[in-house]
Amino acid sequence: MSAADGTIRQDWTVDEIAALHDLPLLELIGRANAVHRAHHDPNRVRKASLLSIKTGGCPENCAYCPQSAHHREVALTKDRLMDPAKVIALAETARDAGAERFCMGAAWREVRDGAEFDAVIDMVRGVRALGMEACVTLGMLKPHQAERLAAAGLTAYNHNLDTSPEFYGRIITTRTYQDRLDTLALVRSFGVDLCCGGIIGMGETVRDRASMLRVLAGMDPHPESVPINALVPVKGTPLADRPTVDPLDLVRMVATARLVLPGSTVRLSAGRSALNREAQILCLVAGANSVFYGDKLLTTPNAEIGEDADLFAAIGDRACPLKESGAVGQMAGASAETCHCPH
Repeated sequence: MSAADGTIRQDWTVDEIAALHDLPLLELIGRANAVHRAHHDPNRVRKASLLSIKTGGCPENCAYCPQSAHHREVALTKDRLMDPAKVIALAETARDAGAERFCMGAAWREVRDGAEFDAVIDMVRGVRALGMEACVTLGMLKPHQAERLAAAGLTAYNHNLDTSPEFYGRIITTRTYQDRLDTLALVRSFGVDLCCGGIIGMGETVRDRASMLRVLAGMDPHPESVPINALVPVKGTPLADRPTVDPLDLVRMVATARLVLPGSTVRLSAGRSALNREAQILCLVAGANSVFYGDKLLTTPNAEIGEDADLFAAIGDRACPLKESGAVGQMAGASAETCHCPH
């Protein structure tokens, strides 16, 4: 088995990654923590806030996603694209509560030119004017659209792989894996950072998890941000009856991602609401160094703002502490769980 010593590599194999994943847990966490400390400040946890700027009615058929128009039994209120002024005001609230990055998700298959895309450009400019990083997840893009987003100052584009190439067809059939890779390559060609990860708990194997990490590690450079999501089963979706992910499975995935992607920001994302404080801290020890916060992410529950304030106080986080004003919680009506949605 290849040693994971923190060297940046693009030549990982699935077998190597799976072997790391299956190490004895304490050995795995110890190795991951050593690599994490070599590449990152271990006492620094970045904070991002996520807002659904257009909810529901997505034409994709992602099996996990309550925003899909294919899943008609899901109880979800559909909303039109939000007004840019409202979005920017919510971003300012999130900034004042401690967020460094503001992420905006629209339930679209692809970006279409016109008034709505113009409004998104205004949102990106407004968030950047607040001194925050701006991230969007909008679906597939054309070159001129990626160019406009880059010119507006976009920091990062979220477009998750979700799972391995081998398991992907069991989860989504309305968009190919290559479509996702093409979108990521396009965004990067305009100098925008990539926010790209996946979801565990959808019925995939450990080898599928390793295969997804192999795809991410094959990118040069590695994605700047890698969200690790645990499935939040939603009633009315095809994955509604999936069991809750074992917290230690999430710890293993975070640790393996850290070993394979040493320099990336590993984001503890969807499913965090099911973790107690100690499980979240174990994920941070294993290499996670960013969280989404606010009591919703895109469309599912997240840890409450008061719980996060307690968490960051307990670990002595060096970043600005969350203010216990409930400010981020006020975003709940418009936001929704950390992007399961790959867009």
